[in-house]
Amino acid sequence: MGPAGFIAFCLYTGAIFVLLGGAWLASAPGEPVRRLGLFVWARMLREAVADLLPFSQLGGIVVGTRSLLLAGVPGPRTYASMIVDMTTEMAAQLVFTLFGLATMASLLVAGPNADQLRPLILGGTAAMIAIMIVFFSVQRPALALAERLAGHFLPESADRVGELGTELRAIYARPARIGLAFALNLAGWIASALGAWFVLNAMGSRMSVWAVLSLESLIFTLRSVAFAIPSAIGVQEAAYALAAPLFGLPPESALALSLVKRAREIAIGIPTLLAWQASEARAVIAG
Repeated sequence: MGPAGFIAFCLYTGAIFVLLGGAWLASAPGEPVRRLGLFVWARMLREAVADLLPFSQLGGIVVGTRSLLLAGVPGPRTYASMIVDMTTEMAAQLVFTLFGLATMASLLVAGPNADQLRPLILGGTAAMIAIMIVFFSVQRPALALAERLAGHFLPESADRVGELGTELRAIYARPARIGLAFALNLAGWIASALGAWFVLNAMGSRMSVWAVLSLESLIFTLRSVAFAIPSAIGVQEAAYALAAPLFGLPPESALALSLVKRAREIAIGIPTLLAWQASEARAVIAG
């Protein structure tokens, strides 16, 4: 795709982070719009750590929330907004995945590699639905239990846990903000898929927008199910090799697309991690 095309792809990804940072900000009522840059930075850190460090998604979440705490966002608001952002992000991904399944139902029945892909895709979708239901349904009961346990065993931390529960209830009491966070996260998923369409066209591989959206919805699903594997190493490449023929895309073109995505993660992630380490060093020196 050439250096210019790759740079354009990286800049396009930066615009996607604005959407994702906006979704996190929408999940944090009380934070002014002028702090959008802070939430975009936290979202970039979350992705960079998850993609390039051996900590999986959990490490990215920890580092992203820490950046907000160091910037002065109150602890209960930081943690509660993170929970809401992750919930709306999973809900948006589920909608995007169901769209992909609907548009390629016939291919899953009789397409090439359908026998190998069908259990992976349907099983992955079912697992994602189950994770989302569990994650959403246990939030309030788990906080209530944590508050009771903290009050019994760690009285000094009971107030902090109670503040988190209060903040979470206050956020969920504002459906317009929840809807905005969901819409921005959904826009982020769609924009990420359209980035693949841009790369394929830059490489000379022609696919319709709808086909690319369907393909990417499957790749995102399989990557999410493999959340315990840092950056889904190997999973993404195998998924592309199996799923691409369903849409008439040669496996070598699909693997090239995967490599471009990996290169993009490095090109954006390494400077992000270096800037993060510099900020942590300044915090230690100042402390």
